[in-house]
Amino acid sequence: MRIVLIGPPGAGKGTQAAILREKLDVPHISTGDLFREHVSRRTALGRTAQRYLDTGGLVPDDLTGDMVRERLAEPDARHGFLLDGFPRTVHQAHELAAVLDVMGSTLDAVLEFTAPEEEVVARLLNRGRPDDTEDVIRHRQQVYRSRTAPLLAHYSDILVTVPATGPVEEIASRALAGLTDRGARLGG
Repeated sequence: MRIVLIGPPGAGKGTQAAILREKLDVPHISTGDLFREHVSRRTALGRTAQRYLDTGGLVPDDLTGDMVRERLAEPDARHGFLLDGFPRTVHQAHELAAVLDVMGSTLDAVLEFTAPEEEVVARLLNRGRPDDTEDVIRHRQQVYRSRTAPLLAHYSDILVTVPATGPVEEIASRALAGLTDRGARLGG
């Protein structure tokens, strides 16, 4: 299955991706990991990305798209993947669709992990990171909501919303059930 993971900071996408990766036998592809890998290997893409990261800027869509395109062409991703961190905008969604079209495939589903803001704020505050102040966390939540709303509308026909509250295993079960339901609708 080709799946995009979406959710606010603190919703547990990384935790769920680790479980889903095992259950679905597909790689978890995180754009954050791609950035770090390219930067550490000092690839041409990594050196360019580093210039943006050093100044605190966002890596441009085309550069992120190039990294994703390159990663999706690797053998382990040809039959499916969990994509985390891309797309973040409708423009990036169009770019991903173009990449998949060249590969002769499409997305199967977009998993949206949701949780009440107070809960994700508490989760992030409990991590104890120095940059995780309540004001910063709440700002990130607001940015997520404003940037993601158009993306959710764009993917409405393949969107599977998963409440990300409760035990980790229950959340994973909800996600898998949603994917199964989505597959049944696609197939029949």
